[in-house]
Amino acid sequence: MAFIGNLLWFVFGGFIDGTLWMLMGLAMCCTVVGIPIGIACFRIGRFAYFPFGKELVPAEWMGEKRILGTGVVQFFWIVVPGICLALIEALLGIVFCCTIIGIPWGIGHFRLAAASFAPLGKRVVAKDYAKVLKQKYYENKANAALGMGSAGPTIVVNTQSAVTPPSAGNGQ
Repeated sequence: MAFIGNLLWFVFGGFIDGTLWMLMGLAMCCTVVGIPIGIACFRIGRFAYFPFGKELVPAEWMGEKRILGTGVVQFFWIVVPGICLALIEALLGIVFCCTIIGIPWGIGHFRLAAASFAPLGKRVVAKDYAKVLKQKYYENKANAALGMGSAGPTIVVNTQSAVTPPSAGNGQ
């Protein structure tokens, strides 16, 4: 299903969307200061070409540390190119959501609009892996908040299985 969605996305606007991200990445790489943003734009551009079946996740979920100065660079990104790309993506999302068939494409544009505000520190992973990363990340944060550290025991909510095996001593 993701293949068909990606194919239709690419033909009906994904090519243009991904190319805009790639061009923005080239423009950012023209300056030394913009190279990290340019690399992030290339990463999101590849995602913009074929977004179905993938997810953008924060790099912290994968265990990467935040680089010093990322917040300052994100602020300068938002001032001009971030706002422009976010508005374009949001408007395209609204247009596509006006039809029932276009709703998946509208959601894809809204996901890219969110990425337009903070492209640094994002990684593209499969949707299933994104769920696992999110769960692990928040388990580790909860364990750290409870003073168990990240290597502490995991919190188990339900230890009973749905089917209990018969006991060995009841004669069955």
